[in-house]
Amino acid sequence: MSIELKTSQGQIDITKEVIAAIAGGAAIDCYGIVGMASQKQLKDGITELLGKDNFSKGIVVRIDGDSVHIDMYIIVSYGTKISEVAHNVQSTVKYQLDKMLGLAVDSVNIFVQGVRVTTT
Repeated sequence: MSIELKTSQGQIDITKEVIAAIAGGAAIDCYGIVGMASQKQLKDGITELLGKDNFSKGIVVRIDGDSVHIDMYIIVSYGTKISEVAHNVQSTVKYQLDKMLGLAVDSVNIFVQGVRVTTT
């Protein structure tokens, strides 16, 4: 399933994978995010940290009529305020999707799958 945008020049079809890739790229640039996590936790509750090519495994795009809802599974950095990181991700993802695709997102749901200590 894809989103269809009608313009004066014709029609544009945008797949869920494209929306997930843009949302994942926007989220990973936010302060306090270590990476995207898989939707399904592995055995013993351990989460898998996804690479840039696999962002769509950590993001679910749901289209319900004219409404677009995004579920994001993230891993945050230890020592950051999780509520602020989640709010920042929500607003950044909404802004980037509106800027790049002209797509109004109704909700961005954040699921924190883990906290990691980052070493630099």
